Amino acid sequence: MSSKRVTLSTAPKEPVELARVTVLLDDRDDVAIAKQMLAPGTVLLTPAGGAVRVQQAVPTGHKIALRAIERNEPVRRYGHVIGFAAREITPGEHVHGHNLGVGAGELRLDYAVGSEYAPVELVPEAERRTFRGFRRADGRVGTRNYVAVLASVNCSSSATRQVVETVRATAELSNYPNVDDVIALPTKGGCGAHYGSPDLAQLQRTLGGIVDHPNVAAYVVLSLGCEVNQPDDMIELADLARDGGGPLVLTIQQDGGFRRTVEDGVDAVRRLLPFANEAIREPMPASELVVALQCGGSDSWSGVTANPALGRAADEVVRNGGTVVLGETTEVYGAEHLLTRRARSQEVAERLLERIGWWERHTAMFGASIDNNPAPGNKAGGLTTIYEKSLGAIAKAGSTPLNDVVEYAGRIVERGFVHMDTPGYDPVSVTGQVAGGCNIVAFTTGRGSCFGFKPAPSIKIASNSDLYAAQAPDMDVNAGQILEGAGVEQVGAEIFEELLAVASGKPTKSELAGVGEEEFNPWIVGVTL
Repeated sequence: MSSKRVTLSTAPKEPVELARVTVLLDDRDDVAIAKQMLAPGTVLLTPAGGAVRVQQAVPTGHKIALRAIERNEPVRRYGHVIGFAAREITPGEHVHGHNLGVGAGELRLDYAVGSEYAPVELVPEAERRTFRGFRRADGRVGTRNYVAVLASVNCSSSATRQVVETVRATAELSNYPNVDDVIALPTKGGCGAHYGSPDLAQLQRTLGGIVDHPNVAAYVVLSLGCEVNQPDDMIELADLARDGGGPLVLTIQQDGGFRRTVEDGVDAVRRLLPFANEAIREPMPASELVVALQCGGSDSWSGVTANPALGRAADEVVRNGGTVVLGETTEVYGAEHLLTRRARSQEVAERLLERIGWWERHTAMFGASIDNNPAPGNKAGGLTTIYEKSLGAIAKAGSTPLNDVVEYAGRIVERGFVHMDTPGYDPVSVTGQVAGGCNIVAFTTGRGSCFGFKPAPSIKIASNSDLYAAQAPDMDVNAGQILEGAGVEQVGAEIFEELLAVASGKPTKSELAGVGEEEFNPWIVGVTL
């Protein structure tokens, strides 16, 4: 892509080559993506020797029609259908929500299970890259070393926060150089749920997974006492006592009330700090990376720059024996065929398609549609339909085989590329991925984000240089370089190196800003009683 920028605030007198001012992703595409505002009257010369006159202003990142498209006819980007023309579209028109949707035609996907499956050629063990991490007793490896205070219910969440605030203010954490911090994990749920239901089990699995995590050296649980999420039930379901001990549980109703429980919690954390400080960073193979692949505040460039570059980095993690975990099933919808074709088995593909079907039924129960997923900011950035968003979002997962599909917050045991069923809402999605065992997060954004997540560090990748400059204190990598001439492979390699550096202890921009505790947000499914 050319690094020279042409400004078209008014139509130039001479025709302009299409490639100078737009990006055409596939020769089969019906639309090109504007690199900058295209003024009405601008004549664009296509590679085939034709000419397209811009009909109305096309904002940066938005789509322009390259040919005439009949009503109900499919419209392609990435070489795949992103929707159907809601009315006749003429060459040079701005293509967006006013003339493109998903309801005008039927999307027919060829799942072709396993047709593109190809085993990964792994880097020999002796040649694999390394990072400096914390080896835990169960063999997993952490990228951070925290002591955590977990609330079993919202009623104990304030106590959880006060314990952490008191420890930070009085416990001289500087005396424990190997401990990254003490963190609070409050929750909005834990009661008002159906006792014994799968929905409660999911919450218990999530809460258990977030503390039984390689980035957490030790933890204590704070309970009210009468909640539906009884700590003993949670401990049993999440197998938190498998070593014969189990966590310390402090109960407000039994231990002398709120203030006394906070004091006991502070004492408990102080006793845990010396133990946590015994952990030291040691060289670990990159095969111990478990990377949560996430995007939020996407724009049209996300699927062109940041997500494909992250996909290259994901492939490198897998080649080194590691694991990458895609989430956001609602942002796979309409592009799931790209994953079923890479599925390791018919069973894996069917598990993915079953979850797609569940989401269709779930949204229909509320009179909603998954196509409502693109947020106003996504649409302002040039994304129009869920199909278009999903095709770009899936690029984060690279090109390696789909080895497993797991439930929300389910323990990740397979290596390679795994999909976890999560909503598209970033905090909820990442909470599930980290509770499943992800020890680092790679988060792409096109509109901007200040996302962080404890206990797993979150690397943020900007899709365009304007965003990177505007939010420099929040962005770790600028994938916008790709629009200025850098190769996707080059930026992918940069992201991979950043993953290794952050896994070794380099603070991310969100960590430097103190961001990451409010984002813990378990997925609450089912009725509230």
